[in-house]
Amino acid sequence: MAMDAASKRTQIIGIGLVVSSALFFSLSGVFTKVVTADVWVVACWRGLIGAVLITLYAWARDGLTIDRPDLGLGWRGLLLATVGSVATLAFIAAFKLTFVANVAIIYATVPFMAAALEFLFRGVPIRRAVVLATTISLFGVGIMVMGGLGTGNWLGDAVAVLMTFGNALYMVLIRLFRDTPVVLAAALSSLQLFALGWVFSDPLAVTGSDAMVLILFGTSFAAAVILWTEGTRLISAAESGLLGSAEVPLAILFAWLILADIPPTMSLVGGAIVLIAVFSLAWRDFSSARAS
Repeated sequence: MAMDAASKRTQIIGIGLVVSSALFFSLSGVFTKVVTADVWVVACWRGLIGAVLITLYAWARDGLTIDRPDLGLGWRGLLLATVGSVATLAFIAAFKLTFVANVAIIYATVPFMAAALEFLFRGVPIRRAVVLATTISLFGVGIMVMGGLGTGNWLGDAVAVLMTFGNALYMVLIRLFRDTPVVLAAALSSLQLFALGWVFSDPLAVTGSDAMVLILFGTSFAAAVILWTEGTRLISAAESGLLGSAEVPLAILFAWLILADIPPTMSLVGGAIVLIAVFSLAWRDFSSARAS
């Protein structure tokens, strides 16, 4: 009986951590839109603050010893970090170029893209439910992109697709490189972003208000990574996937409430189709995991 109570408490803590991480992740669009600085400056500040906080967390948790520039990750960790850096740059650029809702909804298709990449790289079969959900979501994304034709939003939507591909590849590499510490790879990725931003921009030439927002952005990103890392240790992958999906509607809600960032009707229609596909699949996986 005591064991059941302890397991239940662990599950509740895990759920709380993953939901909190989704909350922090969902603020990315708001932070990026509010800041007037360009993509490189945003990446530089987020990279610096994220690297410091994530490294401190890894040190406090596992007694991290840094004796190599790559944090001891080797070529696999370097590849993982680099893919993460490219995906992050595309992530920030997409928010600058199109509606927050468009980026969030296109990003929601990342599990489908990851399934396709796993099939190509590892021969992992794709379930029929995933094929159906992928087909439906692609239809929804197509409607969104068509709605952006003739405006500047189509470029942002295209960058969001690139960002989603990068994140899907990142997920697959995590599974391939099981012995590579994901948190340290995230720290190295943040250091890469800081270095690139310093080379291609002047990160110190920002207003006081921008500096405050950028500090909050970097802190929010680090908190999201840490909470997600700890939360996913305590609950099943199905639960984590379902709860993580909350990031999408939360991002849209915050953009609407804080920025009045309301996408056109075509984006809303396409987005609704994508969300139905994503949440239906996530709920199906969650229900199957609970039943077994």
